Amino acid sequence: MGKKSRKEREEERESFATKRSREKRKSFLMAAGIFGIIAVIVGYSVIVFLTMPSAPGAPPGAGTLGDEHEHISLLVRIFGDRFDFSSPAYQIKSSWIHFEGADGNTIHRHSSGVTMGYLFETLGLTLTDECYVFTSQQGERDFCTDDKFSLKFYINHQQVDSILDYIGQENDRILISYGNETPEEIEEQLQELDSQAIRR
Repeated sequence: MGKKSRKEREEERESFATKRSREKRKSFLMAAGIFGIIAVIVGYSVIVFLTMPSAPGAPPGAGTLGDEHEHISLLVRIFGDRFDFSSPAYQIKSSWIHFEGADGNTIHRHSSGVTMGYLFETLGLTLTDECYVFTSQQGERDFCTDDKFSLKFYINHQQVDSILDYIGQENDRILISYGNETPEEIEEQLQELDSQAIRR
């Protein structure tokens, strides 16, 4: 009876050890399978995000964020007064295109297909082919083309009708001028724009 009992106990121990080993192996395989599935899902999500034509919240027509990094110099003169983009109110309002580093002269465009119109939209400014509108301490101020004054746009010294759909290129220089300037005064503003440093 003692031998039989000892043998039964040994068999039970072996059976328990085998069972335990099987359970551990099963748990390990399940965990490995779950981690494998998670890795596949995460990998797929990253690939989809990086290759999708535009990320959520992207401007219309924009490429992938970070696919370009262009620097454009901008000068806005209203009745000869310089519009200041260096204040915090106009700094980094969008990841796609912005002013940064308390610099109000250089626009940083971080994606292909992002227009100048989108920049002004993110800054809370209204820009049309005829009007430049902003809010100051005196309330909303609008500067629109009329019989006496006009809103004018220049890209690299060339006058254009609009910059709204324009996609700024590296080292572009853009002037927006409102008033009744003479050609000589416009030339002075263009020279001032040319003298602005473009910050990288």
